[in-house]
Amino acid sequence: MRMTLLEIVQDVLNDLDSDNVNSISDTVESSQVAAIVKSRYFEMMGNRNWPHLRKLFQLEHSGNITKPNYLAIPVLLKELEYFRYECQSSTDNKVTLKEVKYKHPDEFLKLISVRDSSSSNVTTVTDYGGSKLLIINDKAPTYWTSFDDYYIVTDSYDSAVDDTLQKSKTQCLGFMHPSWTHEDSFIPDLPAEAFPALVAEVKSSAFINVKQMANQKAEQKASRQQRWLSRKAWRAQGGVRYDDYGRKGRR
Repeated sequence: MRMTLLEIVQDVLNDLDSDNVNSISDTVESSQVAAIVKSRYFEMMGNRNWPHLRKLFQLEHSGNITKPNYLAIPVLLKELEYFRYECQSSTDNKVTLKEVKYKHPDEFLKLISVRDSSSSNVTTVTDYGGSKLLIINDKAPTYWTSFDDYYIVTDSYDSAVDDTLQKSKTQCLGFMHPSWTHEDSFIPDLPAEAFPALVAEVKSSAFINVKQMANQKAEQKASRQQRWLSRKAWRAQGGVRYDDYGRKGRR
């Protein structure tokens, strides 16, 4: 069952034998517990890629016309899995989405460094760090990399179609960071089956941070819940799949 922030705080305070509250800000202890909930929630969200946070999204326009092959990474993006860009020539209205493949920065630089800067279809683009990049200007992107984790840099763009790469022509799949609203009615963005683990983690921490005492039972429960969640993160797949290394099971 999914719970609001207030319900989690009330549940934890009950185990601490503390006064009941009607709001997370009613008492010093309720405020402390609410802060622990937030901290433990972001710890849980950061230790794995949660399936429900995988989203289709678009990259952002770079906002800089001198860097036509740049796109900005959304602030809440945690990990980019897949990137496609709309390919359309100036003489053909047919729209095709083509995968833009990743190259490590050093491989990307080796690829573009052999180009002829004097060629009419090569544009010299200066990176934010001052380095010059030789970018093809007459075809849609084929490869991408990132030097700083803030911008995606592609090996080409088609200047006959657009002056710069466009947000509306990107199609991406990746994991996003969750958001947080510190109010009573906020429901942490977790699958229902993960709430017991969150509550157990909060209780274990609250006994130490609020009551200045350890609670072995609460710590054991938190460990059990985390172990279970490590096996049950996916709802659309059959859990963890282990390699059988060619071995056949008993029939």
